[in-house]
Amino acid sequence: MEVRYLEYVISDDKSKLQIDQVLGFMARSYWANKRPSTLTRKAIEHSYCLGVYQDEEQVGFARIVTDHATIYYICDVFIHEDHRGRGIGKKLIELIVNADGHDQMMGLLGTADAHELYEQFGFIRDAERFLRKSPQFVIQQ
Repeated sequence: MEVRYLEYVISDDKSKLQIDQVLGFMARSYWANKRPSTLTRKAIEHSYCLGVYQDEEQVGFARIVTDHATIYYICDVFIHEDHRGRGIGKKLIELIVNADGHDQMMGLLGTADAHELYEQFGFIRDAERFLRKSPQFVIQQ
């Protein structure tokens, strides 16, 4: 899949992913800054991923984990700081929620700062229902 949006290209071609760009952003993020890069690489390998590119440079990313039947989980979404405010994140989420079959699945995600973006696509805050267990990363020296 490849979609043009403004001067950007959104693609699910994993061979285009610039892993160092993704790892760099994850290291600066509030949700994955303690996650070892080896785990992020493994997660990318086992997930459906979308990259956002401008002139061959990766400026955005989203990772989707799914069983392709009942549930999908959107995670590790980012748009580089220099490219925010142009609707790229909104287009990225639109492509995910409108993907084939996703309307028949429960969509999940976690965010501390982008609730309004996801609520535009039918996600609701549900603190009453969901639980989480944080990972116990072992930092190897």
